[in-house]
Amino acid sequence: MPQIGGEDGKGWWGACDPADPLNQRTRSSILIEGGKGGRLLVDTGPDLRTQFLACGVAGVDAVLYTHDHADHIMGLDEIRLMNRIIGRPMEAFGTERTLSVLKQRFDYAFLPETGPVFYRPAVLPIRVRAGETVAMTGHQVQVFSQDHAVMETLGLRIGGFAYSTDMVRLPEQSLAALHGLDTWVVGCFQRRPHKVHANLEQVLDWVALLRPRRTILTHMSPDLDHGWMKTHLPQGVEPAHDGMVLTVT
Repeated sequence: MPQIGGEDGKGWWGACDPADPLNQRTRSSILIEGGKGGRLLVDTGPDLRTQFLACGVAGVDAVLYTHDHADHIMGLDEIRLMNRIIGRPMEAFGTERTLSVLKQRFDYAFLPETGPVFYRPAVLPIRVRAGETVAMTGHQVQVFSQDHAVMETLGLRIGGFAYSTDMVRLPEQSLAALHGLDTWVVGCFQRRPHKVHANLEQVLDWVALLRPRRTILTHMSPDLDHGWMKTHLPQGVEPAHDGMVLTVT
């Protein structure tokens, strides 16, 4: 946010107030750290470099890809600097389809490594399937299926935390995996229905069913103004903002 364009060329804000800095939103991604595990990045969107610099991220140990849409993968080239920091190829977890698309678009990242300097990104692909619990840089990550209408995406759960983005429906087995949450970060695209993304009414219905202690809305379109949401969302539900830090017990 904002979208490029607008009458003055300074961006299109939709229903969002351009004077509110919390409406300045980059593409959705999260970084998980803590406990005995390393840093697990979820998706490498086009804004990855900007996000890392803004949040003071020194490096990551592995990446989990939710799916292969451009807004979730096109920052993969930034992995090259992460390779230099950790001194090895980056473990990249994803479904067979996602890893296949990544290899088509970034074939050079899958070639034999060029360390220790790493003149190009180097990833080590690790296939995962929905329903599995997989060790990722020391975290036990349960991945589950989500229906994005045009493809399957992966959600994830670690202990009492879960992350779900880019879906319009959740299968029954995935809803079952989301009970008993402390914190749920969930994609909520807009107020009216959408073909491939969950809208606000759907998300609030899921929240009423699952009853997490705290729900954070992410992957929001220009239809969702931060101030409007703070006023109109029910207790326990709030909008995300860039640089947000969540602590989960």
